[in-house]
Amino acid sequence: MKVRKIPLRTCVVTKEVLPKKELLRIVRTKEDGVVADETGKINGRGAYIKKSMEVLEKAKKSKILEKRLETEMDDCVYEQIKEIIERGEER
Repeated sequence: MKVRKIPLRTCVVTKEVLPKKELLRIVRTKEDGVVADETGKINGRGAYIKKSMEVLEKAKKSKILEKRLETEMDDCVYEQIKEIIERGEER
Protein backbone atom coordinates (compact mmCIF):
# COMPACT_ATOMS: atom_id res chain seq x y z
CA MET A 1 0.00 0.00 0.00
CA LYS A 2 1.33 3.41 -1.00
CA VAL A 3 1.77 6.06 1.71
CA ARG A 4 0.22 9.40 0.76
CA LYS A 5 2.44 12.43 0.99
CA ILE A 6 1.09 15.07 3.40
CA PRO A 7 1.43 18.59 1.95
CA LEU A 8 3.42 20.88 4.26
CA ARG A 9 3.33 24.67 4.41
CA THR A 10 5.15 27.28 6.50
CA CYS A 11 3.36 29.64 8.87
CA VAL A 12 4.43 33.22 8.04
CA VAL A 13 4.28 34.22 11.73
CA THR A 14 5.91 31.33 13.62
CA LYS A 15 7.97 29.92 10.70
CA GLU A 16 6.80 26.41 11.67
CA VAL A 17 6.41 23.84 8.90
CA LEU A 18 3.04 22.18 9.48
CA PRO A 19 0.56 20.03 7.56
CA LYS A 20 -1.62 22.18 5.31
CA LYS A 21 -4.79 21.23 7.24
CA GLU A 22 -3.46 22.84 10.44
CA LEU A 23 -3.00 26.19 8.70
CA LEU A 24 -5.36 28.83 7.31
CA ARG A 25 -4.65 30.38 3.93
CA ILE A 26 -5.13 34.13 3.54
CA VAL A 27 -5.39 35.24 -0.11
CA ARG A 28 -5.10 38.53 -1.97
CA THR A 29 -7.38 38.35 -5.00
CA LYS A 30 -7.84 40.80 -7.84
CA GLU A 31 -11.61 41.04 -7.34
CA ASP A 32 -12.32 40.70 -3.61
CA GLY A 33 -9.19 42.12 -1.98
CA VAL A 34 -7.99 40.00 0.96
CA VAL A 35 -10.05 36.99 2.08
CA ALA A 36 -9.60 33.91 4.24
CA ASP A 37 -9.55 30.79 2.07
CA GLU A 38 -10.87 27.76 3.95
CA THR A 39 -10.82 25.57 0.83
CA GLY A 40 -7.23 26.40 -0.13
CA LYS A 41 -8.22 26.74 -3.79
CA ILE A 42 -8.95 30.44 -4.39
CA ASN A 43 -6.72 32.00 -7.04
CA GLY A 44 -4.36 34.71 -5.86
CA ARG A 45 -1.32 35.40 -3.74
CA GLY A 46 -1.53 33.39 -0.51
CA ALA A 47 0.05 33.27 2.93
CA TYR A 48 -0.50 30.65 5.62
CA ILE A 49 -0.98 31.21 9.35
CA LYS A 50 -1.42 28.69 12.14
CA LYS A 51 -5.01 28.33 13.39
CA SER A 52 -4.34 29.92 16.78
CA MET A 53 -5.56 33.13 18.43
CA GLU A 54 -2.04 33.92 19.73
CA VAL A 55 -0.61 33.64 16.21
CA LEU A 56 -3.40 35.85 14.83
CA GLU A 57 -2.64 38.54 17.43
CA LYS A 58 1.08 38.42 16.55
CA ALA A 59 0.22 38.69 12.85
CA LYS A 60 -2.00 41.71 13.50
CA LYS A 61 0.62 43.50 15.63
CA SER A 62 3.53 42.87 13.28
CA LYS A 63 1.42 43.36 10.10
CA ILE A 64 3.21 40.35 8.61
CA LEU A 65 0.21 39.38 6.46
CA GLU A 66 0.10 42.87 4.94
CA LYS A 67 3.81 42.62 4.12
CA ARG A 68 3.54 39.11 2.64
CA LEU A 69 0.42 39.89 0.59
CA GLU A 70 1.77 43.32 -0.38
CA THR A 71 -1.51 45.11 0.39
CA GLU A 72 -3.45 46.88 3.14
CA MET A 73 -5.84 44.79 5.26
CA ASP A 74 -9.06 45.94 6.92
CA ASP A 75 -9.97 44.92 10.46
CA CYS A 76 -12.97 43.03 9.00
CA VAL A 77 -10.53 40.52 7.44
CA TYR A 78 -8.94 39.90 10.85
CA GLU A 79 -12.45 39.43 12.31
CA GLN A 80 -13.25 36.89 9.57
CA ILE A 81 -10.03 34.99 10.39
CA LYS A 82 -10.84 35.12 14.11
CA GLU A 83 -14.31 33.61 13.51
CA ILE A 84 -12.83 30.77 11.43
CA ILE A 85 -10.26 29.98 14.14
CA GLU A 86 -12.91 30.02 16.89
CA ARG A 87 -15.11 27.69 14.84
CA GLY A 88 -12.18 25.29 14.45
CA GLU A 89 -11.41 25.32 18.18
CA GLU A 90 -15.01 24.35 19.04
CA ARG A 91 -14.68 21.02 17.20
